[in-house]
Amino acid sequence: MAVRLATVRTATEKQVAAQSASPWWRTAVVYQVYLRSFADSNGDGIGDLAGLRSRLPYLSWLGVDAVWINPHYPSGGADGGYDIVDYRAVDPEYGDVADLEALVADARNLGLRVVLDVVPNHTSDRHPWFQAALADPDCPEASRYHFAPPSENPPNNWQSLFGGPAWSRTPDGRWYLHLFAPEQPDLNWRDPAVAADFERTLRFWLDRGVSGFRVDVAYGLFKDAGLRDNPGAYSPTLFGHGPEQAMTWNQPEVHDVWRRWRSVCDEYPDTMLVGEVCLADPREVALYSRPDEMHQSFCFRLLKSPWSLASFADGVRSALDAFGTVGAPVSWVLGNHDKDRQVTRFGGGAVGTARARAAALLVLSLPGSAYLYAGDELGLPQAVVPDEAKLDPIFFRSGGARSGRDGCRVPMPWNGDPGVGFSPAGSAEPWLPIPEDWDRYAISAQSRDGGSMLTLYRRALALREAHPALGSGDATVSTRGDVLTVRCTGPDGGVIRCVVNMGPDTALVRSRGTVLLASSTSVRRSPASVALPPDTAVWLADV
Repeated sequence: MAVRLATVRTATEKQVAAQSASPWWRTAVVYQVYLRSFADSNGDGIGDLAGLRSRLPYLSWLGVDAVWINPHYPSGGADGGYDIVDYRAVDPEYGDVADLEALVADARNLGLRVVLDVVPNHTSDRHPWFQAALADPDCPEASRYHFAPPSENPPNNWQSLFGGPAWSRTPDGRWYLHLFAPEQPDLNWRDPAVAADFERTLRFWLDRGVSGFRVDVAYGLFKDAGLRDNPGAYSPTLFGHGPEQAMTWNQPEVHDVWRRWRSVCDEYPDTMLVGEVCLADPREVALYSRPDEMHQSFCFRLLKSPWSLASFADGVRSALDAFGTVGAPVSWVLGNHDKDRQVTRFGGGAVGTARARAAALLVLSLPGSAYLYAGDELGLPQAVVPDEAKLDPIFFRSGGARSGRDGCRVPMPWNGDPGVGFSPAGSAEPWLPIPEDWDRYAISAQSRDGGSMLTLYRRALALREAHPALGSGDATVSTRGDVLTVRCTGPDGGVIRCVVNMGPDTALVRSRGTVLLASSTSVRRSPASVALPPDTAVWLADV
């Protein structure tokens, strides 16, 4: 079904519009870049800042508002960059600080903002602080981590998210805490030196023009002061951590950290914080976005929901209700670097692709911001990575029982050339193997295909910018049979309905309004209704 694309605005026009609108982050579409897998500029098989910089015009053409970059810091390499050695530097594999400054400048000229990833829960075991603590148990740096004296058993029953105990021994027999990999010792935020150092880190990057931070493990940082056992076996709930992990996550003291960080951001106009908050109760997640804390906290309900009417309806409704109580926008997420790709999660093949297309229209219609993961706009499935090529610590810590996250981190396909345009011709092998058929998803091919996933995303983003009811309005959720309807009312009074058929049969939807966009070309219009095939969504401008 044809739709007229909105004219792409210049950077200056976007800036003028932003000055008269609400804060940019409330309705932004943010594109997540897994830096190592996005674009390789120098042929070493690893994506880098110069590669991302060269592809910024693509992101402007796509129609997103900001770019979130996964960690770019010098790292020990144990967990995809999330084990950091130096928070105020750039890993030489990716470039240097000047490269990041040039990226920020180029992005700004295209009307894009840059958001960095910051990891305050843990460091690398190669961080100077931890190395000092290993060498001298009585040094000041030792109090910046969680150490326990030598004993036969670990201090408590806490488990690592990556598998196995959350405690490992130092060479002199002490225990130290790591809620992730052993190479990622947890910081002790009860030591004021930790807080002071991170505030210096925030200012270091804000002074270089970045527009904010995605905060890793924002629900962590503080642990139970007495290191008491968790009350239940390690068994995270479907949507995140709950009471069974009461001693390791969501301690009340953590909210004071975000109040301090918010005050730092307030010194830099138009900057923001968005937190990774993996908690089961959306009301607890929303508390991290109170007016004096972070600007946003991710809503992972749809990311972790199966394709079902009940799950999606509850996911949307519960998030809108929870965040509404604190006056914050919802930050919607369908995909990221930690979860299997949507196409695969929703059933794979043609069925999974159809559902991913429908889910995209649902999320992009909802009030609040939307976070897209690089490659989701191409309909990439979860890649099959051979065991011998896997790098994710989850795979190794679980003894192979969990496949790990490598499959959603395979490099982006840009064109049909050998290596799919990820690296220059004649380059080293990519850091993760690229599937042989990856060229079928290439941007070069999809940009010429009016029915492609990429074209659907681009049309949706153009319409979202043109219609205030999409992204910036109020929403009500209803269900009837197998059909989910979100009615979005814009600040100008305009109404658009996103209707999703999640059942096995075609559904008739009453409407005399305009079909703005459909996720399938099989949608049929009659004077008074729309015939919606299974696994299909439509945007209807009501009259």
